[in-house]
Amino acid sequence: MDLSLNDQVPLVAGEVSRAEPVPFEGFFAEEHARLFAALTAVTGNRQEAEEIMQEAFLRLWERWERVSGLDDPVGYLYRTAMNVFRQRLRRAKVALRRTARLLDRSDAYEAVDAREVVIQGLRSLAPRQRAAVVLTSLYGFRSAEVAEMLGLSPAAARMLATRGRASMRKAVEP
Repeated sequence: MDLSLNDQVPLVAGEVSRAEPVPFEGFFAEEHARLFAALTAVTGNRQEAEEIMQEAFLRLWERWERVSGLDDPVGYLYRTAMNVFRQRLRRAKVALRRTARLLDRSDAYEAVDAREVVIQGLRSLAPRQRAAVVLTSLYGFRSAEVAEMLGLSPAAARMLATRGRASMRKAVEP
């Protein structure tokens, strides 16, 4: 088998060498506008597209001796750019999740205000009503359990709690 210098020989599976590698500067001049337009369409943001394009060309330049010999360095460039985009997207998602976990969604002052409103409403109740409301609404006991604790019938315990909550609403309305 006779091979001439112009024949393409695979270096590694999927890679084919060219007879004459293109200089990086020429490749950059040919491809940067097209890649920028494609990345702008993908990202929807010109600044982000510019950053991704720069990163992709930098990675290509670092490996130019090998990449320039590929059969399709343009495909390699676009694949690299899309990988950079996906990496940035993944990092942004992780950062967003971490930030969301760190944010305390409750307002400390709002909790204090709500507590004051509840205390004000409870003070307006008779002692048995207050006990029925606290035991059923705040501590989650069933009316039968509250009735046993207060020495009442379950119906009386439900009535005290219901009337107590209604009185509280009236007491705290602005």
